[in-house]
Amino acid sequence: MMARRTAGRARKSPVRRLGKFSLFLLALAVIAIVLIVLLILVWLKPGPVPPIGPQVPSTPSKERPEAQPADCPDVLTVVIPGTWESSATDDPYSPSANPNSLMLRVSRALSKDFDSSRTEIYTVPYTAQFRNPTNLADRQADYNVSRTQGYKRAAGKIINTNKRCPLTSYVLMGFSQGAVIAGDLASNIGNGRGVLEDGDQDLVLGVGLIADGRRQPGKQNDVDPSPDGVGAEIALGGMGNIVPGITMTGPRNGGFGDLEDRVQSICAPGDLICDSPTVLNPLAAVSKLANAASNPIHAMYATTKYWEADGRTATQWMYSWAKDLIDEAPRPAHE
Repeated sequence: MMARRTAGRARKSPVRRLGKFSLFLLALAVIAIVLIVLLILVWLKPGPVPPIGPQVPSTPSKERPEAQPADCPDVLTVVIPGTWESSATDDPYSPSANPNSLMLRVSRALSKDFDSSRTEIYTVPYTAQFRNPTNLADRQADYNVSRTQGYKRAAGKIINTNKRCPLTSYVLMGFSQGAVIAGDLASNIGNGRGVLEDGDQDLVLGVGLIADGRRQPGKQNDVDPSPDGVGAEIALGGMGNIVPGITMTGPRNGGFGDLEDRVQSICAPGDLICDSPTVLNPLAAVSKLANAASNPIHAMYATTKYWEADGRTATQWMYSWAKDLIDEAPRPAHE
């Protein structure tokens, strides 16, 4: 009897309990599979079909008024002189700090062709100096101070004009240190980093750079002859702040962005400002750079006649280019 009872209990509990548990697990597995299938079907459900043809830009073109104040120029021409060719107190409409300033050859010729209603010619007054750190007797302003002042004054003029004259177009030009400043303005505008409001990049008609210290061949329209070297600030870019007051900033972040096809760059082969080789001795290179503004090659842009093999000097080329831009610029209505 005892053996029979014990055998009966052994037959009932483990097998039945195991069978029920297996069925429960099977049911859970089936439910899980059904849920997974439903999720996959929802995930694979096709969304709305995108329209065929041109897409609407995510940022619509900026709306502008139909007219602007009567005293607003059609074009603002911003001219930025090079090292030693300006002063912080110079008159932006009648500059006289350096009568031999290279950019005066361009701006004076333009002022004879156009009245101030067609183009306001603004020559940025700034310190325009470069202290030689290897010469203890040099009392000039540091390059960082000079370059920053020039940038802020040029940017301020553009910002104020854009706010008051929303239909005015822009031509930017610079030589040497002034080309670095003009190029930095163009880079920030073209990459949406201020100066002009976003959506106003089309107002920049063109940017002309002579001996740009941040030049990168192929990153803009290079006027022949175009040497293989780079700007001094790129060649010395790895030195950072090794020399106090002189920060070599390297290549421009994003290049010229949306303005790349509107930037013209002229560089003379052998001009260390814009045609620098790899630098091995940064301190010696900075010393050369401090004196490069007076070397014969850097001073040739108004005299040597072989730009684009057409017999014009660099300043004649720049004048002709700017004149065409202003001639063809929009003529907005005035209130």
